Amino acid sequence: MLEHGGRLRAAAAQHGIALSDWVDLSTGINPEVYPVPPIAPACWNRLPEDNDGLEAAAAAYYGNPRLLILPGSQAAIQALPALFPKAAIACVTPVYEEHPQAWQRAGHKLRRLPTLPRLLAASTPNVLMCNPNNPTGQSIPRSDLLEAADKLRQRGGWLIVDEAFADAEPENALVTLAGSQEAPNLLVLRSLGKFFGLAGARVGTLFGAAEKLDRLRELLGPWPVSHPSRAVARQALEDFDWQATARHKLIASSTRLAKMLAPLGEVTRSALFCTVNTPHCAALYDHFARRAILLRRFDQHGLLRVGLPGPESEWKKLETALNEWNPSC
Repeated sequence: MLEHGGRLRAAAAQHGIALSDWVDLSTGINPEVYPVPPIAPACWNRLPEDNDGLEAAAAAYYGNPRLLILPGSQAAIQALPALFPKAAIACVTPVYEEHPQAWQRAGHKLRRLPTLPRLLAASTPNVLMCNPNNPTGQSIPRSDLLEAADKLRQRGGWLIVDEAFADAEPENALVTLAGSQEAPNLLVLRSLGKFFGLAGARVGTLFGAAEKLDRLRELLGPWPVSHPSRAVARQALEDFDWQATARHKLIASSTRLAKMLAPLGEVTRSALFCTVNTPHCAALYDHFARRAILLRRFDQHGLLRVGLPGPESEWKKLETALNEWNPSC
């Protein structure tokens, strides 16, 4: 089992600091969660049904009706490799490690390469990537990804793109084209856990060709997403006013965060987190943890990922910890 962000209880126990004193910046989840309204009692005592409006809301929000609602995008990450003949797949490294682990576990040969041109030059039938990348925060232009999908199609391959962090800045998003005539070999994963802050609801979506969606639906079985989660997801996807406000706030917050972190090293900004490239990755992680601020570190790549603080008190706490950092100590 891979380690992920959000393990706040473990950090509190390790450092002997009360759970209530911590600021969790380790996950890249919007700190201003979508305001969930009261849930109708029927959601608790009736099984969910597909014609409750969620699929229609998702099709309208993402601009693509070729979709399958999932119990979190993690369900697709783990199941997708079983839908492909065993072959080689290339992925940009670093990457969200659940992806390569799932493909290797299913018997596929994995190639890790640093750039999209290198991935395409590897001549593997399939290519996998996160855009924006997790954990680096870097984005690849939409035109480059469409060109990559076309090249892969010509050799019978597929492009799989995880767009879990794409909602706030959708300019490079490919979700509208997944499974279309223009990109029939494109599969796109989306999640309500990041932008909407609804990680606990466990709702995601896979977009693409009907042959893959139908097979995955069979693998998941009936009622994969709970009735309350479906109800909350539908309302969030239909709330365009909240979405517009959230985008504005997230971009402003991530820009502010990037400026704060600049003294630590090279910073890459995405809307939901910033990533610092620094030789002091482990020391910085410990420095902040001793001050009850949980970050996400990637020692192998020298990266420290920092999520967005929420209330102003969390920004002040982060600023104080930054001012107390001394790399020579």
